[in-house]
Amino acid sequence: MSDDTWGFAPPPFQPEEALQRLRRDLKDLGLTERAGAFERRGVALARAAISQGHLEAAMVRKPSRNSPEWQARTLKTSADVRDFTQHLKKQLAQWSDRDD
Repeated sequence: MSDDTWGFAPPPFQPEEALQRLRRDLKDLGLTERAGAFERRGVALARAAISQGHLEAAMVRKPSRNSPEWQARTLKTSADVRDFTQHLKKQLAQWSDRDD
């Protein structure tokens, strides 16, 4: 049986709503939003914006005040947004451990 026979479809992905949810989630992780970037202690760690109708997000490979190297991703589903948030949460824990 294919998924089509059930007649269920996930709700359409709304990038604007997903961006608002992502902003809340990143603030809950202790990040501060400034000029489209989310930072901790003045160091940009993530960014997110709507671009051409898609939610574009990025996180740094490692924290750097000078010129961070960004890992960009296009988030196309709510699951992508959750995965991005969870991955960033793990990275934040690792970076905090190195700072201590």
